[in-house]
Amino acid sequence: MLYHLFEYLEQEYDLIGASLFRFISFRAGSAIILSLIISILLGGRLIRFLRKMQVGETIRDLGLQGQLEKSGTPTMGGVIIILATIVPCLLLARLDNVYIILMLVVTVWMAIIGFIDDYIKVFKKNKRGLKGRFKVAGQVGLGLIVGLTMLLSDEVLVRLDVAEAEAGQYEIVDRRQVVSTSGQTKEIAYVKTTLTNIPFVKGNNLDYTKLVPFAKDNAAKWVWMLFIPLIILIVTAVSNAANLTDGLDGLATGVSAIIGGTLGVLAYVSNHALFADYLSILYLPNSGELVVFAACFIGGCTGFLWYNAYPAKVFMGDTGSLTIGGIIATMAIVLRKELLIPILCGIFVVENLSVILQVFYFKYTRRKNGEGVRLFKMAPLHHHYQKLGMHEAKIVTRFWIVGVLLAVFTIITLKIR
Repeated sequence: MLYHLFEYLEQEYDLIGASLFRFISFRAGSAIILSLIISILLGGRLIRFLRKMQVGETIRDLGLQGQLEKSGTPTMGGVIIILATIVPCLLLARLDNVYIILMLVVTVWMAIIGFIDDYIKVFKKNKRGLKGRFKVAGQVGLGLIVGLTMLLSDEVLVRLDVAEAEAGQYEIVDRRQVVSTSGQTKEIAYVKTTLTNIPFVKGNNLDYTKLVPFAKDNAAKWVWMLFIPLIILIVTAVSNAANLTDGLDGLATGVSAIIGGTLGVLAYVSNHALFADYLSILYLPNSGELVVFAACFIGGCTGFLWYNAYPAKVFMGDTGSLTIGGIIATMAIVLRKELLIPILCGIFVVENLSVILQVFYFKYTRRKNGEGVRLFKMAPLHHHYQKLGMHEAKIVTRFWIVGVLLAVFTIITLKIR
């Protein structure tokens, strides 16, 4: 909104300083500051409102240290993250950018699903919340929106050399002449494709059409049969994994802020011709606006930590956890870095795997020996460390450290091939 306003003022009245809004770095920095201010100022008021409405978390006694002390702590605080992300984005991002429009749709969509889930739990006193099939249906619907946007939008493009585009038989939307760093003029093409970045492979690229061998020459026509289900799986898995990770004060919020920061870096280099060429990643025109959205997301998560860090004054609830999971999954997909999710979101993956392994091993040993044995003292994994006597704050801090290491390794993988 402000971008378009100052663009108009610069063009019509040559307003001094208006040109600052053309720079992504300025708008991203402003977005972090504004989202932090919104989340901190809004947080206190919202917590008081939630307490007045008696929107408290019901804690089931699992024998964990300090667990019962959290009973009655206000939940549904994810509204803080959502508003602190959306409001600065509306003010500072380009609202005619397809990536920004998609991210706003994702945020609102997942927020509605999470809010309904929390509302049923808190106000209807139904601990199960929204029925699983409705929650999954919502996630599948979002996956369809994201996948179809990637496949059909004429604004979701990849820039390639014309020779490479023609050799790959990609749909060319536009051709342009550009001057390379060596001073030579070359022709480039903007294409619609399912190309994505893949780590540890020479060339760093994977075309999903190559995974549809039965279609042969018509692979581009039938690639949606693979691509759409994959996008749905990623959106569903990451949003649920983020929800599962939200079990300790500040854990999911801090890890998500780290992931958001990494995605912001990836968005920046993906929209910078020199960096994209140096790192051998796909150049994605207009994806730089995602840096602004990532900044809003980082500020929202960090500001929420003001109240959510141990001892938490508010919990994000499914309103927040499902939303941050959906945001992270979609950003990775549109930046064509979805195959890096197992590394970047390693904390989420391990937390999810710990539950799957716990259930599988318990059922396996019960079937084999007549008595089930637990692989971990408790799942998800963060509760296992609690059972070992480790303090909650120490567990969260160490998970953050691991999250930083995974974020750095994610970026390093771009050069390992």
